Amino acid sequence: MTIIGLDDTDSRERGMCTTYLATRLAEAIDEAGGAVDRRLLIRLNPAVEHKTRGNAALAIHTDIDSERALDLAVAELEPLAEVDDPRTSPGVVVADDEPAAVPDAVAEFTRRAIRELLDPTDALELLDEAGYRHRGWAGGRGRIGALAAVGSWAALDQWTYEHIAYREFDRCGTPRDVDEDSVFEAAECAYPDAWDTVDRVEAQAVCVPNAPGPIIYGIRGDDARVVSDLAGRIESEPVERTATFLTNQGTDVHLRDGALGDLRDGRAYRVDGTVASDPETRRGGHVFFQLRDPNAVDTHIDCVAFEPTKRFRDRVRALRVGDDLTVCGEVGSGTLKLEKFAVRSLRRTEETNPTCPECGRSMASAGRDQGYRCRDCGTSRSSPETVDLDRDLETGWYEVPPCARRHIAKPLIRGGFDAPVHPER
Repeated sequence: MTIIGLDDTDSRERGMCTTYLATRLAEAIDEAGGAVDRRLLIRLNPAVEHKTRGNAALAIHTDIDSERALDLAVAELEPLAEVDDPRTSPGVVVADDEPAAVPDAVAEFTRRAIRELLDPTDALELLDEAGYRHRGWAGGRGRIGALAAVGSWAALDQWTYEHIAYREFDRCGTPRDVDEDSVFEAAECAYPDAWDTVDRVEAQAVCVPNAPGPIIYGIRGDDARVVSDLAGRIESEPVERTATFLTNQGTDVHLRDGALGDLRDGRAYRVDGTVASDPETRRGGHVFFQLRDPNAVDTHIDCVAFEPTKRFRDRVRALRVGDDLTVCGEVGSGTLKLEKFAVRSLRRTEETNPTCPECGRSMASAGRDQGYRCRDCGTSRSSPETVDLDRDLETGWYEVPPCARRHIAKPLIRGGFDAPVHPER
């Protein structure tokens, strides 16, 4: 078996899409008399600076020999890759290995590429050690992702599907023509086996991208037949070609267990803590609060729900000092960017100035350690009053809405969480 890894051929401004290159390459393999066993779409660390929106790398498993595979990959890549963009740095890696039996170091490289920030030298050293064929353009930084894609079948054990429809290539850069009513109707029929197709509250067809690339829409879910059938219900401009990929999207594989005080920028974590400040809405609509270690009060981190997370911010605003949480998200500039959180326990009461039993008004402090006194009646009380809080949250998991979800983040509707879930649609 031969594994072809591809990465970094697209551009934020100019478009293209490495999944499109992989689809074209699979067709070229077929025309050359080879067979494609599977196509993989691998989401890598979302904190990578040089990424386009989703930081995807691609792998093709085929029966053609590695030398021919590299020739075909180069022939398809060179006319398509947007190398005039200084941020685009394509790479191709070809391995003469069984996908499940790549060297342990290659599989570990994949896991690191999903959870860490790597340097091209890390990839080049391992490529030489493994004896893999490879090519790079404009620096060839994409060989990091290409090598990670090569090791993904051995490294990962959670897989979902994405069915992608591509437009006629000369239409790239023009507005997409998709009947959104048909998207919403199809999404309703397939939910929850197909997820994140639409955002019903924001009235947004999430599956239709805004970038100037060749994708018309991409349908994600847990079943290959479901995502393909859903796509068939969508009315749109002409579809040039389609492809269904196995992917690590929607799996949370980028998250690692962490502890406050040990978190590093450029990584994504699942970490426990206690709310230490009232949520504050700052300029731009972003909502911040501080999370602290209950066993080390000086150990804390700021958490933020950014404005694009929309109604998720209301969940964050409903938090109170003393709530116990598990939070998930990427750390950057010392701040954790929330993707989801679990309420483990809620603060149900608070202390307040007592009420005067004579006139019903709130008593005032009589001074430090002197209790409380009613200024009108002269009555006094030594301690504050404890009152119940009306909370808008329940215990369990809360998430950003589909319109704000990262490709790799796991939607709550997929299940497997350790507490009740409150999914967003």
